[in-house]
Amino acid sequence: MKTHIFTIKNFHFWIFAILLPLGSFASYDVTEYKNILKQAPGLSPKVLELALTANECIKKKGLNKKNKLTILDYSLPSTKKRFWVLDLDKDKVIYSICASHGRNSGNNFTFTFSNKPQSLQSSIGVFVTGDTYFGKHGLSLELFGQEEGFNSNAHQRRVVVHAANYVTESFAREHGRIGRSWGCPALNPKFATPVIKEIKNGTVMFSYYPNEKWLKESKYLNCKN
Repeated sequence: MKTHIFTIKNFHFWIFAILLPLGSFASYDVTEYKNILKQAPGLSPKVLELALTANECIKKKGLNKKNKLTILDYSLPSTKKRFWVLDLDKDKVIYSICASHGRNSGNNFTFTFSNKPQSLQSSIGVFVTGDTYFGKHGLSLELFGQEEGFNSNAHQRRVVVHAANYVTESFAREHGRIGRSWGCPALNPKFATPVIKEIKNGTVMFSYYPNEKWLKESKYLNCKN
């Protein structure tokens, strides 16, 4: 496999992102999910903690119908497995795969996020999955952003989960990054359909990035009964 050389600019940004506080606002104990962390070595315990906190908050509001949780960690490069589908009842990682980000969010690493239409950027925060439909990318999954100012326009922007031929190992080897979408978390066609069927209709997707404003303001990371 070809070795990918990252620029100094990207490297510095990656280190900076890692150093930002991850779990200051989370309150969920991840120790009971240690088997999940063993199955997904690239998944940060702090990111899992935040995702579990958000999932529990959504559950209290009655918005999720299944105990499945999807985590997308945008602090990781696109060439890394940064999209996990978890079965919390079975303490199991169902999928651990790569996912794209928006073309205006960065190259191999993400830098910027947006909630604005036509921005061609990814959005961070808590999403709840909707129904499926067949579009130009085949089977696709609607996403409903739950966080005003961060991802609340996702459905209007048609930010969905879909398959894309540019989310493959061969593309990454050739270009040093996964291909980029118009803001959608696109997946390898090999996995897209089973993933979509697994998480459709009322599960949480937690799209993470160490954005201090979001970490402080998110009502799902600072959940009140």
